[in-house]
Amino acid sequence: MRGNLFAVAVDLVVLTVRDGRLCVLLVERPAPPFPGDLALPGGFVRQREDLLDAATRELVEETGLAVGRHHLEQLGSYAAPDRDPRGRVLSVGHLALLPGLAEPMGKAGTAIGTWYPVCEVGSLPFDHERIVADGVERARAKLEYTTLAASFCPPEFTVSQLRGVYEAVWGTTIDPRNFQRKVTSTPSFLLPTGQKVRTGRGRPGQLFRRGDASALHPPMLRDPEHARQ
Repeated sequence: MRGNLFAVAVDLVVLTVRDGRLCVLLVERPAPPFPGDLALPGGFVRQREDLLDAATRELVEETGLAVGRHHLEQLGSYAAPDRDPRGRVLSVGHLALLPGLAEPMGKAGTAIGTWYPVCEVGSLPFDHERIVADGVERARAKLEYTTLAASFCPPEFTVSQLRGVYEAVWGTTIDPRNFQRKVTSTPSFLLPTGQKVRTGRGRPGQLFRRGDASALHPPMLRDPEHARQ
C-alpha cells in the first residue's frame, strides 16, 4: 500500500447470548500484525466483491459460521490514519446477531474462534475495542424499537427465553408480567405454535416463533435504574 491508496477491509461484531450472557466472537490472528492476538473476524475486500458479500465470506472462512437467514447489517466505517500498522486501511464494521451457538470449528475439527462475554473483553488490536463497543450499543438500541431480539433465539422459543435475551443484552432485570404483556400484545411479533415445553418446575411455557413484525410501537425502553453492575 503506497501513496494515498486505501485498502478496504471488513470487521465483524458477531453477537450471541450464551448461558444468559451477551457474548462476542473473537478469533486468534494467524499472521502479522499482532499474530496470536484475539481480534474480530474480518479481512480485506476483494476487487469485485460487495461489502456485504465480503463480510459473509470472511465469517465463513474464519469461523465456519454461515449467516444464512440470520441478521447481518453494516455498522460503521473506521478510517483513523494509524489504525493499522500496515498502512492506510478503511474498515467497514458489520454487526451479526445469531442464536446461541457452539464454539466455531474449522475443517480439522479444531476450535478457530471463542465466544467471550462482552463485559470481559480486554485489550484488542487495531481499533477493535471501539468496533465491539459500537456493535454492542447498536444491538442494545435496536432491541428498544425493533423485534431483533428474536434473532438471538432458536426457531421456537418461550417468552421467558426471549426475556432472557433482553436481560442479557441490556444487562438489566425486567419485570416478567409487564414484559409478557408487551411482547404478546405487539401484532405479529410472536406467533404461537400451539406447543408447550417445560423448562423448570413451573407450568409448561408456550412456544412461539418470530412473526413478520419489524418494529415495536411504542418502543420498549431500557431502564437504567435496574441495570446490573
